[in-house]
Amino acid sequence: MHTPLSPAFTSILDNDFYKFTMQQGVIRLFPGAKARYQFINRGKHLFPEGFSQALRVAVDAMAQLKLSKEEKHFLQITCPYLDPVYLDFLEGYRYNPEEVRIEQHGEQLEVHIEGLWYRSILWEVPIMSLICELYYTMTGAVRISNEEVMEVTRKKIEKYKSLGVTVAEFGTRRRYSYQVHRLVLQALKEHGEGSFIGTSNVHMAMLYQTKPIGTHAHEWFMFHAARYGFKMANATGLENWVRVYRGDLGIALSDTYTTEVFFKQFDKMFSKLFDGVRHDSGDPLQFADQVIGHYNKLGIDPKTKVIIFSDGLNYDKAARIARYCHGKIGLSFGIGTNFTNDVGPGAMNIVIKMTQAQPQDGEWTDVVKLSDEHGKYTGSEKMIGLAKTILEIKE
Repeated sequence: MHTPLSPAFTSILDNDFYKFTMQQGVIRLFPGAKARYQFINRGKHLFPEGFSQALRVAVDAMAQLKLSKEEKHFLQITCPYLDPVYLDFLEGYRYNPEEVRIEQHGEQLEVHIEGLWYRSILWEVPIMSLICELYYTMTGAVRISNEEVMEVTRKKIEKYKSLGVTVAEFGTRRRYSYQVHRLVLQALKEHGEGSFIGTSNVHMAMLYQTKPIGTHAHEWFMFHAARYGFKMANATGLENWVRVYRGDLGIALSDTYTTEVFFKQFDKMFSKLFDGVRHDSGDPLQFADQVIGHYNKLGIDPKTKVIIFSDGLNYDKAARIARYCHGKIGLSFGIGTNFTNDVGPGAMNIVIKMTQAQPQDGEWTDVVKLSDEHGKYTGSEKMIGLAKTILEIKE
């Protein structure tokens, strides 16, 4: 039984789609690998007394979740590239709360996750969602009404419609609450025809009969660096993705070790095979120029490719990008926190990132992310320095 302080997850699919697509890849290729993740409090939020206990209750309750017959059927119909063996595995999967360590020291929260990578990969998104929802509940935050949430969302999607662009909802990790998330999806579904194309949240996609959207995250390439070295991380990460998905789910994430390094390895084969790339850090207009220049250099028409922009977007940023890219390259937008946590209180600035990986029969190795913005770097200073040296990344 959960208390009002412990938001409970009702579906194992209440998670970002790329967690499941990566999980299938890990099971297929790296079943013996292990991973460690850590909560990073970028916004320096202060947590009230008793927060860790309330989070512990909520995390422990997740052990009860399991894939229903209806959910399995939804995945079979909607995602034919998820194979029957994986779906049978997911039906039998249960969260193991022993993989999650939660501590509180005064107003500081610590969360560490450790386990086999194919199992522990699913924790990041729901734990971040729980931290956000609990934080607002326990600090007595007051949000706008349900009607206002839907009205705000309606106005946003109608502005995107007027831009003539497609938009997906990417806001699970830092949503205000499960209830707000549902209201946002309801409004997008009701008012977004012609613009709203889907959500990263598989549970919400099923509830609102839309498309689950996503491919892979930074951790896919971070692990490949631990397994194959920094020089090989992008290329082997892309090759292994193709091994599993054979051309499906063809949006490549480009900024795990800076976009510049990525495009040196995103050769003609990858550039033709993948439908496009996702932008997640750095100046979006500079990125667009880089991508367009890259395709042109390889003799590929950029208008046959797409950029998914997903870095802290709101309408004004998206409008600027859309105007700049018009007629040059295909584009779409993934809008996260601006959809699911724009209801009064400020959005939290938190992440959970893979910090170490242990390939099967290998050693624990620090992993890093070197985005196109220094503020988004993760990892130890020593390993960041090593990666920059090996990859010849200049300041």
